[in-house]
Amino acid sequence: MTRGYSQSEPAPDFALRDTQGRVVRLSDFRGKQHVVLVFNRGFQ
Repeated sequence: MTRGYSQSEPAPDFALRDTQGRVVRLSDFRGKQHVVLVFNRGFQ
């Protein structure tokens, strides 16, 4: 079951590959002022 998060909670860490194939983790940006996440539905 998925639970919701409040705005005051830090986001859980996760890792994804960028367009160059490098692994990028959300925790790599900890301490930065803003992080924008964009999830594309797919490329065709």
